[in-house]
Amino acid sequence: MHPRTPVRRRLLALGLPAALALGFPAAAAAAQPAPSEADAWRALHDGAVVLYRHAEAPGVGDPPGFRPGDCATQRNLSERGREQARRMGEQLRRQRVAVGAVWTSQWCRTRDTATLMDVGAPRDEPAFNSFFAGHGDEAAQTAAARLKLLAWRGPGALVVVTHQVNITALTGLNPASGEGIVLRPRGDALEPAGRIEPPR
Repeated sequence: MHPRTPVRRRLLALGLPAALALGFPAAAAAAQPAPSEADAWRALHDGAVVLYRHAEAPGVGDPPGFRPGDCATQRNLSERGREQARRMGEQLRRQRVAVGAVWTSQWCRTRDTATLMDVGAPRDEPAFNSFFAGHGDEAAQTAAARLKLLAWRGPGALVVVTHQVNITALTGLNPASGEGIVLRPRGDALEPAGRIEPPR
């Protein structure tokens, strides 16, 4: 592989942990086991960030004629997805996570997930809009989203409801519908702190 290939891509191509791609030294990442779900909840109690993929919405992408402001043109939550979103909020309340802010993309399925979670008033953050199938600018949005996450200082945990492609671009991970990826902002790195299994 060419030595000028960006470090993150080289690490991922070598199959090394996502922690390395997010800015952790190789020795430190290799020496530590993967964080558990219990680690993820502890990090949220300390004011970390959780990136949730929206709850179950059958299908892939959005129909032809998609318009961001019109839910009738979009792929939306199923009834099962709506119930899953409620249980996602129940998980946070049961774990007594103090939520400082809730950000979403401008897609109806992320806004609806956040609303049904009922852990705070959702706020649109276009950096977390889906860029699947050419709907946005992956590089620019990922860079902007990363800066927003790195700037989070609380109080409380930050809940972000977004899309699989956005979470994968930021973390190298591929979450299931309703799954949360917890990160700790550390300087200029987003430290992986565990995953929250989606409620069934």
